[in-house]
This record gives sequence, structure tokens and C-alpha cells, in this order.
Amino acid sequence: MVELSISHYVYGLFTLLIIITMMMRKGVVLPSLLGTFLIAWLYKGSIVEGFTAIFQANLVAARELFSIFLIITFMLAILNSLRDLGADKHMIKPIQKIMINGHISFFVLAIATYIISLFFWPTPAVPLICALLVPAAIRVGLPAITAAVAIAIAGQGMALSSDYIVQVAPSLSAASAGVHTTAVAEQAFILSLITGAVAVCLAYLFARNKIRNANNPINLEDLASMQTSQDAPIESNKEIQTKWSKVFAVFVPLALAAVVIYMIYEKLHSGRMSGFEGGDGAAFIGGVSVILLLLSTLALRKEKALDYITTHITDGFVFAFKAMGPVIPIAGFFFLGSSNFADAILGIGEDAPAFLFDLVQSTQSYLPENQWLVAFSILIIGMITGLDGSGFSGLPLTGALSASLPSNGVDVATLAAIGQMGSIWTGGGALVAWSSLVAIAGFCGISVMELVRKNFIPVIVGLVVATTMAVWVL
Repeated sequence: MVELSISHYVYGLFTLLIIITMMMRKGVVLPSLLGTFLIAWLYKGSIVEGFTAIFQANLVAARELFSIFLIITFMLAILNSLRDLGADKHMIKPIQKIMINGHISFFVLAIATYIISLFFWPTPAVPLICALLVPAAIRVGLPAITAAVAIAIAGQGMALSSDYIVQVAPSLSAASAGVHTTAVAEQAFILSLITGAVAVCLAYLFARNKIRNANNPINLEDLASMQTSQDAPIESNKEIQTKWSKVFAVFVPLALAAVVIYMIYEKLHSGRMSGFEGGDGAAFIGGVSVILLLLSTLALRKEKALDYITTHITDGFVFAFKAMGPVIPIAGFFFLGSSNFADAILGIGEDAPAFLFDLVQSTQSYLPENQWLVAFSILIIGMITGLDGSGFSGLPLTGALSASLPSNGVDVATLAAIGQMGSIWTGGGALVAWSSLVAIAGFCGISVMELVRKNFIPVIVGLVVATTMAVWVL
């Protein structure tokens, strides 16, 4: 049994306070900062260490999340450059033939995001989808917030929670549960489809009355919210501008399509871990977008490109910091609950505390023996461990609990898959703002906290339905 200290209980209290504050639709930065200070003070026994920990927690969080800053910056910079050229309008014309209205666009976004995310995880998929498809969807009447919901549920939720192709998540769950990876992967795949189908349908039903027609002027306002700045007037010759706009309208989608094809090729020839999953894939796409930014700026601005490219990148950074600024202190608090980050935040070496996981583990002996209660207890524990914003760090715990709890007829692999659903749907980026969900919000020009609220009911209902089906059928 884990020995809990006063710091553990205070951490649990502030975690509960943050969740309640989120449900009340209020900001959670204040309790996150205050909680970080008090917990560090109590744990280290020094008020000076408490002050230091606030800074260190934010620094650690910023360091961990900065890759998302960069991908937002570069992708929005290239989008602004393409707007200067007028290429963005030409790019979406073929897509508009499929996305004839906001209703169809919602499901096109969900399907495209799911397919790409299933192979490469959502991190590299989000920039591609948001750059190419979201503007087209908004133009035909899909609200930006609804587009973001479709992407988050399909990518960060449905695709990542099963991780059926790459199988990192089921491997972690299976290893600690003592079962074969395939068994967990198959159960997780089924549960992810159930959860995702319910969540997508509910999200659409909740939003269908807010989907507009293509001629609604509000569509242009939503598009403007994705723009990082008011660019300077174009001084280039209009004939040249028209020529280059058509060139880049073809070249940019082809370049990004080539990126996807190359990643698929590497995937097929290098096994399940090709090196382009997650952050590496995002870095590859980010690098390609920088080269596209250079070329598009040079094509239009020529001798003024040196100044304008700086403006585009600066505006991208400003937008990224505006979108992600409030997330950093929240992430810092939950990073403090993980032993992977607590050592750097508290300034200690080995044996760093794991406040969040220790609290969850201490409840093991109190969990019930009824199969329904066991299944939903594993789901809730998975969701709690997902509060660190990772989704993967809690899988060893839920897997171990699945093997050690009296399940009364529920398969261990199924329980491990249920825990995986709870952890990744929560921390992978569907229910917590201090995860990669902030990238979707940033690209779509919306509040990440509002996106969390829109996701909450569809995802929770989906998880409940999937867990119920797991006990009944699986």
C-alpha cells in the first residue's frame, strides 16, 4: 500500500477543485497555480521552495508543450502566406465539390482525421486536416468549434484510444496486465469504435442546428478567426499574384500529399514504428511547411520577403502563445502529479513523488467485486490517470489493476482495454485542455476550454455505452 502524505491529499483536493471549476465553466489557472505552490511548500517544507516550484512547473510544462507551439506557428504562417497569394481560395475549390454543406463536411472531417490518425497518431494529422479541410468546411457553413469537435473526437479520441496500427497503447496495457498485446488491441479497437460512433453522432446532433448555409456572413468571421494577423496590403502585380496563386494552390496540397505518401511508404517498409508517429511526424510536416512558407513568400514578395517572412512567423508565435498561454500553468500542476516531471519541478533526484498515481493506487483495496462496478471503476481510474495530459502514462496502472482485481467473469484484456479507453480519451486530447487538444483549438481559432466543454458530454456518454457493451457482450 502506498503511504500517502498531506501533500497527496492536498493534491487530490486541488484536482477535484479544478474539475469542479471546469464543470462550472470558469477559468482554472488560479487554482492550478495556487495548488502547485501549496503542494510544493508542504512537500519540501519550505515556502521558498514553493515559490520556486511555481516557476519550475511552468517551465517544465512549456518545454514539454513547445513542439505544439512550433507546429501551430509554422502551419499558420504558411496559411497566411497562401492567403496573401490568394492560393487558399483555389485550394479549396476541388474539396468544395465533396464538402457541399456543413453537415457533410462534419463527417468528412471526422473520417479523414480518423484514417490519418490511425496510422500516424493525431499529432501530425491535425496540421494537415486543419490546413486543408477546415477552411473548406467553414466556408460551407460548419462552425469552427464544430469542426474542432469532429477532429478531436475522431483523432485524439477514436483513433488514438485504440492505437490499433502502431499498438504502443495496447502494448503498455497488455504488459502490465500479463496478457497478449493482440487481445487488448482487438478489444480496444471495438470499444474505440463504439465510443467514437456514439460521441460523433451526439456531437453532430448537438451542433446540427448551428450549422449554417454557405452564404451566411458568419462563415467569413469564423475564417477570420483562423487568421493570425491583418496582413499588409499586397503590392505585387496582380497578374503575377494570380499566376502564383494557381501554382501554389496545386503545389502545396501535392507537397503535403507527398508527405503523407512518404510516411505511409516508410510505415509499410519499416514496421509498425516507422519513426514518423507522433512528434516525429509533426516535426517532418513542420519542416516541410517552413520550406513552403519560404517559397510562397519569395514568389509574391521577392525583395521584401526578408521582412514579410519574419512577420508571418512572428504573428504565428503570437497566435500560438495566445492560444496556449493559459494551458501551461494547468499542465504544470498535473505534471507535478507525475513522477516523470515532479523531480524537475521539485528539484529532487530519484524517488520523486507521483501524487496523482499514488492517490489512484491507494484506492485499489476499496474497489468492489461486482463486474459492473469493477469495469466502471477501471474506467474512472483510467480517466483520472489521463488528467496528466498524456493518456499513455496511466496505462501500466490500469493494466496492472485489471489483472489484480476480482473481475467476476470480465476478461482481463477487456478490463485493460476499458482502462485504456478512459485514460486516452481523457488525456490523449479529448477531455483535458492541457494536452494536444490545444493544437486543434489553436488551428481553428477557438477557445480550448470551450472545445473541452463541447466534447465532454458526447465523450462521456460514449465511454459509458462502450463500457456497458464490454460487460454485456465482450
